[in-house]
Amino acid sequence: MPLPAELLIIDAQNDFCDLPPSHRPLDPLTGQALEPALPVPGAHADLQRLAGFIRAAGAGLTGITATLDSHHRVDIAHPTFWVHGDGEAVAPFTEITAAQVRSGAYRPRDAQVLPRALAYLDELEARGRYKLMVWPVHCEIGTWGHNLHADVQAACAAWEERTLQAVRYAIKGTNPWTEHYSALQAEVPDPQDPETGLNEPLLRHLDRDGALLIAGQASSHCVRATTEHLVQHMSRRRPEDIVLLSDCMSPVNGFAAQQQAFFDAMRARGVQVARSTELL
Repeated sequence: MPLPAELLIIDAQNDFCDLPPSHRPLDPLTGQALEPALPVPGAHADLQRLAGFIRAAGAGLTGITATLDSHHRVDIAHPTFWVHGDGEAVAPFTEITAAQVRSGAYRPRDAQVLPRALAYLDELEARGRYKLMVWPVHCEIGTWGHNLHADVQAACAAWEERTLQAVRYAIKGTNPWTEHYSALQAEVPDPQDPETGLNEPLLRHLDRDGALLIAGQASSHCVRATTEHLVQHMSRRRPEDIVLLSDCMSPVNGFAAQQQAFFDAMRARGVQVARSTELL
């Protein structure tokens, strides 16, 4: 599919990148190089390719939208929320089910929130998309890890100057009571928080005629969930007009099968999967 096209960049943030030392500044408090919290193998190279694509495409990109995963330190999907039944800390990459919480294997650090946490787990599992994964604290609001990958940020800045347009930014994940993989909707919307429901303004912006290119991290989770919701809810844009830039995204370590299932399902719906170099 040739340019022109809109570009959607999903969560191209430092905390998701396997960054080399050249891209890791020193922490002013410790003097040590900052470490990405949840590095996706291959993400740094993906985003360097994406930055090169943005520069090469130039005005051929009619618009750029970038999503930002944005969390508080205490979050239902962070180790800061949970402990084992005996009070020991829960390690990152632990999956927690409602049955395990009811059995006493895991519990919230704050005993008062147990009913709400159980209600969330029950609803999450009933929806059948995910079970709760305890991720490392990541993309904490205000931190270096929350920032865009430096190469992507620089390419977007150059695109803004060249086209005299602004990159649109979409924040997701600020509600600590629900997982928010998709930029369009939380996994379990909170009735008290409209920002966790379907993001109608973002959907309207993305659901337009013409081509839409999608890149970012990670293809097994946030890229996948956003694309699934977009294909589910759009009414104007055809699936055939969406292109997943396969060389500008990677799966979380251990989730390659989920990426392949995502690609296969999207191809079946008509979505294209291509390398960025094929579009230039």
